[in-house]
Amino acid sequence: MPTWLIIVLVIVAIIVVIGGIIAGTYNSLVNLDERVNEAWSDITVQLKYRADLIPNVVETVKGYAKHEKETFQMVTEARTAAMGAKTVKQAAEAEEAMQGALGRIFAIAEAYPELKANENFKQLQTQLQDVEDKIQASRRFYNAGAKELNTKIKTFPTNIINNLIGHFKKRDYFEVSEAEKAKIENAPEVKF
Repeated sequence: MPTWLIIVLVIVAIIVVIGGIIAGTYNSLVNLDERVNEAWSDITVQLKYRADLIPNVVETVKGYAKHEKETFQMVTEARTAAMGAKTVKQAAEAEEAMQGALGRIFAIAEAYPELKANENFKQLQTQLQDVEDKIQASRRFYNAGAKELNTKIKTFPTNIINNLIGHFKKRDYFEVSEAEKAKIENAPEVKF
């Protein structure tokens, strides 16, 4: 076999290997990006479901606590903000407001024993708790996907390939606000 043919075959083999690495890396980035998109979609589906439940909760509570207009307004505004969130940061901020508003609604319910005993309210409360659990699971799934994608984008040789393509961007994590972090870090001490 002539030397030039060996050189050509080696060059072709190197090109095929490099092409395979690039294609495999690109495809893995596409898979991760789609997984993060799916996780974000899961969060929005759960948020929509919860937003659909909230008017029912408010109406049920209104029947017993007509004078709590400020709280009902707070819930309505939080729901509107949650439904209008476009970014992860906006959604996290809206979620914090929503948690506070729902907390106030359930605090009102504590003051009305007949409301707490209402079967419709109990069912709505159970559904809301279920959707809150699903939202938490969706957030964890999203953050895990975002971490994996962000790590892959930063590591060699993927970072070089992504810089050439320039298609895949770092994803924000769905995090609690600084105020919530401070509350967590300064949790009250429980003594018995």
